[in-house]
Amino acid sequence: NPGDAVRVAEELISREKVDLLAGGFLSHIGLALTDFAKQKKTFFLASEPLTDKIVWQNGNRYTYRLRTSTYMQVAMLVPEAVAMKKKRWAIVYPNYEYGQSAAASFKELLKAAQPDVEFVAEQAPPLGKVDAGSVVQAMADAKPDAIFNVLFGADLSKFVREGNTRGLFKGREVVSLLTGEPEYLDPLKEETPNGWIVTGYPWSAIQTPEHKAFYNAYNAKYKDYPRLGSVVGYTTIKSLAEGMKKAKSADTEKLIAAFKGLSVVTPFGPAVFRAQDNQSTMGVYVGRTKNDNGKGVMVDFRYLDGAKFQPSDAEVKKLRPAD
Repeated sequence: NPGDAVRVAEELISREKVDLLAGGFLSHIGLALTDFAKQKKTFFLASEPLTDKIVWQNGNRYTYRLRTSTYMQVAMLVPEAVAMKKKRWAIVYPNYEYGQSAAASFKELLKAAQPDVEFVAEQAPPLGKVDAGSVVQAMADAKPDAIFNVLFGADLSKFVREGNTRGLFKGREVVSLLTGEPEYLDPLKEETPNGWIVTGYPWSAIQTPEHKAFYNAYNAKYKDYPRLGSVVGYTTIKSLAEGMKKAKSADTEKLIAAFKGLSVVTPFGPAVFRAQDNQSTMGVYVGRTKNDNGKGVMVDFRYLDGAKFQPSDAEVKKLRPAD
């Protein structure tokens, strides 16, 4: 829980065991450690928490975030949604900060691009406790033209199973956040729906030199294929190494200065930590799901650079408190 995470961090720093933090956490734990880093004046590189508050509303000079933000991923999917020219949309998301933020961003960005859009159903089940039958039936009753899904993990599997059984997806386009990641696509197996537009990581088909080198090294060591968490974890440590190399130190103030505009070559290509909000420009792949002989894969994908899907500097300045 958040209290335990903060207590452990505080104990480590009080014993002078560490003078920087790095990690991937659930949204609430990430936010707790963001505040802790500010209180203790300790450099914190958050690898994977999806809450955008970590670099905006709750952002501070000590906290940086690596992974492609929720806003960025939603912004990458909106042009695909607009191209569908569907008027009536249903939305389903887990009822906590990440899901709420994703849904709000999608509605705002889609409405701006397609003013006549209607949101005819909105389901927000508790995280990890989705009543998939009720959610699917409520969405079906609303007769949407298309669906935006933010569920993941076990909730996603239950939703897909009920949706397939009840025909919710038949004749409807689905735009789905995170679903193309192997962490969530693999468990779907033969239930993987065809044709969903998703963000994800098509590890088996990326042919860039950076990714080939990463994949080969990972596979040689672990005799397995990497997941998105593997890419994020590796890049987190590489970012810290590059930051300390540039700073010539692990001192907090020197790291803060070094990470402003720091460039890192990730398995997805180059990324930069923005000076405006300490968010990296690491991008993500967007494509469609395919049931390939009982295994879920991503096809027709392309990599989108996160630098092109950020809010304006003026918007960031309004959202983020002054250091």
